[in-house]
Amino acid sequence: MKRPSFRSALAASTLAGAAMIALAGPALAGNDPTPNPGDTAWMLTSTLLVLMMSIPGLALFYGGLVRTKNMASILTQTFAIVCLVGVIWSFYGYSLAFGDGGALNHYIGGFNKLFLKGVTASSNAPTFTPGKVIPEYAFLSFQMTFAMITPALILGAFAERMKFSAVLLFVFLWVTFIYFPVAHWVWGVADPNALVDAATQLAAATDEAAKAAAQAKIDEIAGNVGWLAGKGALDFAGGTVVHINAGIAGLVGAVMVGKRIGYGKEILAPHSLTLSMVGAALLWVGWFGFNAGSNLEANGVTALAFVNTMVATAAAGLSWMVTEWLVKGKPSLLGLITGAVAGLVAVTPASGYAGPMGSIILGLAVSPICLFFVDIVKHKLGYDDALDVFGVHCIGGITGALATGLLVNPNFGGVGITDYTNLENFAGTYDMMVQMKAQGTAVVATLLFSGIGSAILYKVVDIVVGLRPAPDQEREGLDITDHGERAYNY
Repeated sequence: MKRPSFRSALAASTLAGAAMIALAGPALAGNDPTPNPGDTAWMLTSTLLVLMMSIPGLALFYGGLVRTKNMASILTQTFAIVCLVGVIWSFYGYSLAFGDGGALNHYIGGFNKLFLKGVTASSNAPTFTPGKVIPEYAFLSFQMTFAMITPALILGAFAERMKFSAVLLFVFLWVTFIYFPVAHWVWGVADPNALVDAATQLAAATDEAAKAAAQAKIDEIAGNVGWLAGKGALDFAGGTVVHINAGIAGLVGAVMVGKRIGYGKEILAPHSLTLSMVGAALLWVGWFGFNAGSNLEANGVTALAFVNTMVATAAAGLSWMVTEWLVKGKPSLLGLITGAVAGLVAVTPASGYAGPMGSIILGLAVSPICLFFVDIVKHKLGYDDALDVFGVHCIGGITGALATGLLVNPNFGGVGITDYTNLENFAGTYDMMVQMKAQGTAVVATLLFSGIGSAILYKVVDIVVGLRPAPDQEREGLDITDHGERAYNY
């Protein structure tokens, strides 16, 4: 049976469930739901966990992988990006990502929430369950941390060779023109409470005119979504929005900025695997907020995303270690923690859709794939992706995004299709080919939009402030030349 599209699935689901909704009465309809304290507490905790992924997690992970003379630079860049994006998000980013774009709403949000207009301590944001909401401030803050870490991931591709001013200008432009639109494409979904209210009206309609009006309202709500969400693409916590998006931007940056001085001729080894291991461990812990928090509630699906994050990461770390052991003769700490990150990346889009056994298989599979790109493809093509942003985040994200289309299959232990229309018992019917087409569309669209868009933005930044420091400044290290200080004084 062919799985219906977003709009037709929603129409069928609301028609099939209208009588049930009507019988359930106002309790199931949106009306004026109030936040559950447990959901609110979990979302605030998840927000803190995701913030910890950036600072100090990613900062230490990346910092340990660069040379001593650039450690303070990486820490400063990461911390500054978190601060910069937090302000941008509050001014207009939240509105562009999750506001109402009117006629352009398939592609970008609008300005109805500019400077957080209308967002108060009493305003709420919907979850994915009818009758459930969380405080909008909690949703705003949670999504802010995603916007913070995504451009920070890009840093690793051109680490040790891009001016601080260029980094800040690029991030300002990139989140504005790349991240916010992609987030809206994927996560700009219909409000379940509004849909249930409209379905209740449909069920209560007694004449054809009233039924037609109610159905028109349902179609309007169902159609007013991001275009990738409308195609049924599944991305539970950011495989496309975060990892493919940042990963392809990193590759473009590595190529356009150019290779580090001494690349291929000098040893450019990590200065502290100890700090990188600490950073990777913090990333793993924080990722539970990243994935499980993306359910926006504290329930069984949250627990599913939690356990998938645990087991996929463990499998991927083990898989990278064993593969490297077999190929190179020795298992390395760097390989072990890189594999764990690859597993976290891959399970991100599937975390709320796959079953635990499917997530373990995904973790086992993604590490050899990423290792091939990190060790073979990068050296064959000769680009200097310093900290393997493309090889881990983009390739791992693509692997996870495509695997989500398979692992959501109930026959593989998945939860069954939701298509963002899963109004409890009214979901569409899973069809592998249709779902894989939706996943592939999301992957290709993100690669093209972010890849081409990022190339334009790098060029703009190069014209305005220049991308690279002078060769003698790069040799001295960005700690001194950009910031006038060192990470270590001994």
